[in-house]
Amino acid sequence: MMNKLRRIFTSFFPMSRRPIRWRDTWPLFVFLIVFGVACFGLEYGHYLMFARPLMLGLIVFAPWIWWMHVTGYAGLPRGRATVALLTRLTLLGLLSMVLAEPRSVKTMDVMSIVFALDVSDSIYSPDDALNYVVQTVQNQRPKGKSDQAGLIIFGKTPACELSPSMSFPFEAFNSQVDRGATNIEQTLSYAGALLPEDYQGKVVLISDGVQTEGNLSRILDDLKGRGVVVDVLPIDYSYSNEVWLERLDLPQGVKLGETYEAGMLVKSLNDGKGKLVLRENGNVIAEQEVEYKEGTNRYTVPITLRTAGYYEYTASIEVPKAQDSLPQNNTVLNYVFVEGEGKVLLVTDGSGDRRDWELLEKAIRDGERAVERIDGVDMPRDATSLMPYDCIIFVNVPHDEFDVQQLQAVRDAVYNLGAGFVMVGGANSFGPGGYHRTVIEEILPVTMDVSQKKVLPKGALAIILHSCEFPEGNTWGKRITKQAIKVLGAQDEVGVLAYTETGEKWLFEPTPAANYEQLVPIINGATIGDMPSFQNTMQIGLKGLLKSDAATRHMIILSDGDPQPPTPALIKDFIDNKISVSMVAIFPHGGLEISKMQSVAEVTGGRYYFPEDPNQLPAIFIKESKTLKRSMLQNKVFTPEVAFPSPILKGIDGLPELKGYVITTAKGDLAMTILTAPPDAEDADSQDPILSVWQHGLGKTAAFTSDFSTNWGEHWQKWDHFQPFVKQLLTDVSRVKKDGHLRMSTHTSGGDAVIVVEDFHPEEGFLQVTAKLAGPNEKSEIVTLKQVAPRRYQATVPLWGHGRYHAIGQGTAGERKDVAFGGFIVPYSPEYLRFRSNRQTLQEVADRTNGRVLSGDPEKDDIYRHGRAAKRSTKPIFDWFLIALAILVPLDVAMRRIQLDLGAIKAALGFGRRTASTATMGALLQAKESATAALKSRREERPLPPPTAGTVLPRPSQKPATPPNAGSPKPPDAPAETSDRPAVSTTERLLAMKRKRDEEK
Repeated sequence: MMNKLRRIFTSFFPMSRRPIRWRDTWPLFVFLIVFGVACFGLEYGHYLMFARPLMLGLIVFAPWIWWMHVTGYAGLPRGRATVALLTRLTLLGLLSMVLAEPRSVKTMDVMSIVFALDVSDSIYSPDDALNYVVQTVQNQRPKGKSDQAGLIIFGKTPACELSPSMSFPFEAFNSQVDRGATNIEQTLSYAGALLPEDYQGKVVLISDGVQTEGNLSRILDDLKGRGVVVDVLPIDYSYSNEVWLERLDLPQGVKLGETYEAGMLVKSLNDGKGKLVLRENGNVIAEQEVEYKEGTNRYTVPITLRTAGYYEYTASIEVPKAQDSLPQNNTVLNYVFVEGEGKVLLVTDGSGDRRDWELLEKAIRDGERAVERIDGVDMPRDATSLMPYDCIIFVNVPHDEFDVQQLQAVRDAVYNLGAGFVMVGGANSFGPGGYHRTVIEEILPVTMDVSQKKVLPKGALAIILHSCEFPEGNTWGKRITKQAIKVLGAQDEVGVLAYTETGEKWLFEPTPAANYEQLVPIINGATIGDMPSFQNTMQIGLKGLLKSDAATRHMIILSDGDPQPPTPALIKDFIDNKISVSMVAIFPHGGLEISKMQSVAEVTGGRYYFPEDPNQLPAIFIKESKTLKRSMLQNKVFTPEVAFPSPILKGIDGLPELKGYVITTAKGDLAMTILTAPPDAEDADSQDPILSVWQHGLGKTAAFTSDFSTNWGEHWQKWDHFQPFVKQLLTDVSRVKKDGHLRMSTHTSGGDAVIVVEDFHPEEGFLQVTAKLAGPNEKSEIVTLKQVAPRRYQATVPLWGHGRYHAIGQGTAGERKDVAFGGFIVPYSPEYLRFRSNRQTLQEVADRTNGRVLSGDPEKDDIYRHGRAAKRSTKPIFDWFLIALAILVPLDVAMRRIQLDLGAIKAALGFGRRTASTATMGALLQAKESATAALKSRREERPLPPPTAGTVLPRPSQKPATPPNAGSPKPPDAPAETSDRPAVSTTERLLAMKRKRDEEK
């Protein structure tokens, strides 16, 4: 056993061929000392850190490497052998460091602070908190440091006003957030994401601590794990006097001529007096002096409905200011819809030509339908107001006649309430009217994207933005820029210029508008500065527009008029190249600013605008963008062709000529194209739609791309089948009334919506009832109603904001399908039901992130210096160690295998005469001669036995081998050769001699 262990040990640590002296160990001790000092010094000095320090223990193999070196026979000179040993030990050290995962350590004494300011509706005025932020950054930031400061504002969602940087150029809020809720969790997560990883991060949360959405637990642990401290500055308030209206209850099922009660729920923190006012469609129908008690009070007012239609009721309570703190929660709304004869809503352009719609209105009336005509600006702003109309018709009315809410109401009325919609063409409809990428294009069976039409010339638009000195000025500039791009066709090009920190430059050069999704982040992230001169920016814009191959080029400039005017030579270049410039003066200082902007617009063929309200800006930019869309108008005489049979054409044979239409593209197979224009000679496979229909949600929509006026539809006005065509078109598209057996009632309870559906079918049975609740922020939710009583189903849905909600319920059982509609209005934000701040939440935030509760005095709080510590960050650098390993491996081989001739190297470098070096060859020859002599001497002492009969003789072609001891007498002790003795080969005799010498030794 001991012999076996000894053999195993000697296989790893063989016996040395020469004596080992203490001086032979110095390379090992020097390496171990240097390696240990290096690792400890780098780690302790925070230059490096090792993620897996235990792997440095591989250095224990260093003694084995040293032993294998000193016991082996490398045949190297002593100095070279020492260098080779140190190289191999260094390889081992680098390998252990690589496996220990080294990371470089970077130490930065920089603090980055993000101020998170609560601007939700529960914060009555954030001005004091904003002053605290500005004074802290301007007066308390240490000099000589590169500390950063940023600002975000938040309500339901956060928005970044200023990213963390050394400068803090705050002027006014440029971001828009939903102030109807407070989400501290999302805000802290967003603030933490803005903080640079290399710097010490701190968040200063300025809030009342009233959180209506989110959960703080997870994000606080994440911030603490990252070392981010959250200091809190409470905004304290407590309202002891408050009166509010909680809801207005109206009857659900109403019959004309009968009297009902409107119930108003008043709540108060104290007893008091006030006046209740009830309005119907804006008109006062009841006033009542009331004395309310602390808690809940209910009052009723009788109402009578005498005609069918939509009735919106507004209840408000008027009390002295001393008894009330928040007037925003003193008004509630609700509505009643009495179903009657379905009407058609005809929407026209108030400044347009009456001939666009006069004969169409007459044809609708002749078809025995009630019709109501309104201008676009008078459109209702909620879908429930459109419930009395079975169909809505847009007749050559441009997009800029409406606001976003009005168009969204049309979309919701079609998709959710089943109303029909028809758009009639003209120069202000479809693409030329600015409906590209809008909710109206979403509901139509055609798209305004006509990029495949080769005949359309391309347009190019350049927009120049100047820092606007009014609240949220830059935000307005970005918003209207995006809306202007939406209007353009996919093939049109658009570029945006602005004055930034680095001067005048393109945010992006003229780019196809089809890349809208990629352009939006660039616009949102732009920093727009105060432009000193129009000259440079307009010059850059001119060069960019001239590079485009567009047929039409246009420029829009938004400014307050402060920049210096362009030179006459530059204006002449615009005129010579037929590039028009429109100027939009927003809050100019008067005098020369207005005149110079107006003159530039006039001489270049553009338009000048001087809006008094920023809300007019989107319409202006959309109108300007539409100047590039006129190419979509096709003025040619043609006879429409029937592409698909439809009930709309029932009993109609032959169609009259049209004189033009708007180019659109049908939305694939989902749209039914009934009439088309004849194909062009250049593109026989493409036929533009004239009349298309499709189903969208619960409603049906149609697009008639020509018109019914004297412009394009002159022959249709005189056509005998014009009135039947209009009647059948509206019959096909309009909402179909069905006598259902379901009744829906909806109301709010705290922060939830309660949906109740009752079944009045003659035969009782179980229904599968679902409801879709759609509300603010284009959000909707589908819920399943549970049966809570016979024929009664109910569900509760959390509310997500204030505004108008409408619900659609559907009950199914076998082949039976019934639909019911309902809705309600949340009149004000739940934030106005918070009457005191919540310090407990803020204290929890500070405690769990090692932060503080601030006093509100910038000098006492000393945010920048308190808790300041250098931040160390690391990054992996094992690749550098791998490079060092890759270099040392061939060096280690070279040290042991390559002999350098120093004389030849010196001669090659010119330091000596080039001579053939024979030192190495001479030493080799001398060693060879010594080895030959020693071998000859041994053979003479122990001659080989003579060959026997079994010896292999050389072939004839070979020279016979002469034994070294030929002719010498036979040793006396040599065994006699006998014929019966087995033949022994020369190899066997040599092996036997070797074994004998080894034994003697």
